[in-house]
Amino acid sequence: MNTGRYEYVREGPEIYRRSFATIRAEAELDGMPPEVAGVAVRMIHACGMVDLVADLAWSPNAVLAAREALRAGAPVFCDAEMVAAGITRRRLPAANDIVCTLGDQRVPELAQQLGTTRSAAAMELWADRLEGSVVAVGNAPTSLFRLLEMVDEGAGRPAAVLGLPVGFIGAAESKQALAEHPALEHLVVHGRRGGSAMAVAAVNAIASEQE
Repeated sequence: MNTGRYEYVREGPEIYRRSFATIRAEAELDGMPPEVAGVAVRMIHACGMVDLVADLAWSPNAVLAAREALRAGAPVFCDAEMVAAGITRRRLPAANDIVCTLGDQRVPELAQQLGTTRSAAAMELWADRLEGSVVAVGNAPTSLFRLLEMVDEGAGRPAAVLGLPVGFIGAAESKQALAEHPALEHLVVHGRRGGSAMAVAAVNAIASEQE
């Protein structure tokens, strides 16, 4: 019996059911490929903004390429510890490595040498494992810019890049650059919006192969 002061839904499964029903009723998902719509729903659930779909853009094979890479055992490279921590490991199909090198002890000196942010410098430690990987950028635009530079310089090409950095300086520009890159499968949210929660939601949706 509810003896509390407030009336609210208390059952977890019911909250979950109503949440996704609300998203599907309010978001403009028509015309999206089913696999992209599934990812979009999860991302909206993470941020609470049904209008997110207006800024969502993707290359034709982005979600399927990322899903296939995960099935094949590809690592997931993350620009921020929050992204790495949020990925649900039990959903990953091949006990995939989740890698974030931002806290590596080599990064501060490397950033100083290169004259860039630590987030961008941390990318350098991925170079020999990028080929066929899944990359999730949910925080730093400099990370995404550096990733694009590395690919142009001959580093391995990821299977897919989830480009979702957030912010006012460089976020929109870095995502536009990814969307225009001719060699990378991508999913982006154009503009300033993004963040670790969205990146995590995208990876988890791709890994779970549902919704």
